[in-house]
Amino acid sequence: MSRILLRSLALAVCLLFVALGRWQWARALEKEALLAAQAQALAEPVPLPLARALADGDGGLRWVEGEGVFVDAPAILLDNQQRGGRVGVKAYRLFRPLDGDHEVLVDLGWLPLPPDRALPAIARPEGVQRVRGLLAPPPAIGLRLATAGVQADGTRLLLYLDTTELANELQRPLATRVLRLDPALPLGYARDLDLLPNTLPPEKHRGYALQWWGLAAAVAVIALLLGVRRRKA
Repeated sequence: MSRILLRSLALAVCLLFVALGRWQWARALEKEALLAAQAQALAEPVPLPLARALADGDGGLRWVEGEGVFVDAPAILLDNQQRGGRVGVKAYRLFRPLDGDHEVLVDLGWLPLPPDRALPAIARPEGVQRVRGLLAPPPAIGLRLATAGVQADGTRLLLYLDTTELANELQRPLATRVLRLDPALPLGYARDLDLLPNTLPPEKHRGYALQWWGLAAAVAVIALLLGVRRRKA
């Protein structure tokens, strides 16, 4: 193999490893920013009115509170959600504030699935309800491997949660963010406010970034040493 070809190959590998390191570092910064925004939202002494936060539509995290009703619409179940080492689903229902025009998906919490994967029935809370929680982006979307599975009672079983797609499917004015209910409220099921479930924390991304950059440096050093040996030979 010629010297030029070897150098080109080493350069390509170095650039690839550097790019992977930069991607991991960027993911760490994104997640740190998300956690910082969550901390700031939770530190607010007074919750923002839910209807106002939905009307703003700025996409940011907000600690909100408001009254409204759970509308007569299908329940939404997000599949493949782990909690305590068990696999289950996250349950969502549509909620409309009394003084607003937008509807929002309310994260009611997590439910386990039995071995036969029989889906739980998600009762719709009746009457006017006061809700409180963190208005946040929906869970991150991975691979879009399948579309919604519609059950006999209309319940949607999803592998990913895309609020824009869901709004178009249901033909409803659905907000792009979801409401993560305050775990202290008696409404719903087991839940928390963890924004990064089943994903790597920022420090892991930084560690992987350093590993990729270390590999890039190692390839560069090896290529340099091989070049020196060839010249001496």
